[in-house]
Amino acid sequence: MKVSLEDIKKLRALTSAGMSDCKKALEEAEGDFDKAVKLVRERGLAIAAKRSDRETSEGCVLAKSTGTYAAMIALKCETEPVAKNADFIALTNEILDLAMANKCQSIEEVKALKMGDTTIEQAVMERSGVTGEKLELDGYLFVEGAYTAIYNHQGKNQLCTIAAFNEKCEEKVAHEVCMQIAAMAPIALTEADVPANILATEREIAIEKARQEGKPENLLERIAEGRITKFYQEACLLKQESIMDPKKTVAEVLKAAQAGLTVVAFRRFTLRAE
Repeated sequence: MKVSLEDIKKLRALTSAGMSDCKKALEEAEGDFDKAVKLVRERGLAIAAKRSDRETSEGCVLAKSTGTYAAMIALKCETEPVAKNADFIALTNEILDLAMANKCQSIEEVKALKMGDTTIEQAVMERSGVTGEKLELDGYLFVEGAYTAIYNHQGKNQLCTIAAFNEKCEEKVAHEVCMQIAAMAPIALTEADVPANILATEREIAIEKARQEGKPENLLERIAEGRITKFYQEACLLKQESIMDPKKTVAEVLKAAQAGLTVVAFRRFTLRAE
């Protein structure tokens, strides 16, 4: 049967599928919109299954803050053109808004949220039928505190950071901390927060390096401790040299800006290998 342009546009608005795909689905469904929607979704799921082993190295990472709560999420795809598509970015935005409205605690909770008459997980799979690529959600992270801030590196939706503070502070100060996290990629807030396995590995490396340099065996542990101190200065956010004021640590910059101010949590996510 012949379908009208208005009907094709209506189905596209409902499914975000391409015009030709909508036309084909309506023709097969003989104008039945419910059946046509089902056909579009089934094809999306089929494409998602077919491409399930593909690598998703591109995508869109977005972060938002409501003041005391900040979160980020990544919707990943296979190619850059899809990642830059306005509809793809809009979908990422919609998913993040839903996740934040429900204050989700995990990516699994995000996937289970309702989006229209389906779940977010199902909607992402169905969107594979529109893009022709494998899509997947990743990197859902959040922080909470008296004040939160975000940073989207160069506005390219490839690297985002979020941070929570123990009290309200100037937006500029909070933004610069988020930039610090983006640039220096700390792995912990303080020494106490460094994972034990990472610390153990760093200590082993420091001892072996000292040994290879010919240092006396009885001094290896002491030398290693000195190198661990330097590791803390590079890996712990509050001990890092500030990118805004290299003469001060991040903790010192915060104290100078506002007595008692500190970071209580941060998160960083990037699609780029580092």
